[in-house]
Amino acid sequence: MSLVVEQISKKYQDKAVLADVTVSFEPQKIYGLLGRNGAGKSTLLNIINNRSFASAGQVLLDGKPLTENEKELNQIYLMSEDNLFPGSMKVKDIFKISAGLYGTFDWEFSTELVAAFELDTNLKFRKLSTGYRSIAKLITALCVPCDYIFLDEPVLGLDANYRDLFYGYLVEAYEKRPRTFIVSTHLIEEITNLFEEVIIIDHGKIVLTDTVENILRESNMISGPREQVESFAEHLNVVGKEELGGLVNVYVSGELHQAIPENITVAPVNLQTYFIQLTKGKKGI
Repeated sequence: MSLVVEQISKKYQDKAVLADVTVSFEPQKIYGLLGRNGAGKSTLLNIINNRSFASAGQVLLDGKPLTENEKELNQIYLMSEDNLFPGSMKVKDIFKISAGLYGTFDWEFSTELVAAFELDTNLKFRKLSTGYRSIAKLITALCVPCDYIFLDEPVLGLDANYRDLFYGYLVEAYEKRPRTFIVSTHLIEEITNLFEEVIIIDHGKIVLTDTVENILRESNMISGPREQVESFAEHLNVVGKEELGGLVNVYVSGELHQAIPENITVAPVNLQTYFIQLTKGKKGI
């Protein structure tokens, strides 16, 4: 039961926010959705989850348009910065309402999470700090029975300890009941090892969809004197470049088949570095 985003475009007045976005999410995988501020990530997630309407295109789940099928819509869930529940509602009542809306709720797991994060479920939602609002929404997202869970900046306001705790519980939730998680975050380095595949969006367009394994295997930084590095990288896929006097760092994607000269060094790069180089300095659509 794949979820397919098919040629989605979105305009606000004359500004193109998304341009012909096509991407698919397969069952039982953890995806990273990466992009700079304003790249279109949240807009895309809102359209997928029927919280916003596309100017063109459609979203299909198991081949059926989501906007026309309430049953299919109940298979997806979006946790975001938006607060959809009344501020006067207690956290425990948010869990109960979520259970009613989606038919069931993992109460055993939620009890474990509440204890681990030290969340007072008797508090009204508006009384929670930013971090604890995120925690309440995360617990809801991990305990609803949906097959596709979208987490948009899920660790907003969480300290390093609670972020690490969340990453562990995300893995546990996936292992307990494999389903698809799509995580949109700026804290790339912290969570890279959880992602199976990564989708990078820049200025409203998908610029990369690949497995983390492939990206890390084929991404390198080539360093050395400018002329030698530029000559070596001439026929490679260059995604970024840094100049330091007469020296240069060139970031490339793809397998290196040629012999490496002695005055040039080649080093692997992590996902966050690759993302920065791929998306910096790009012009908008």
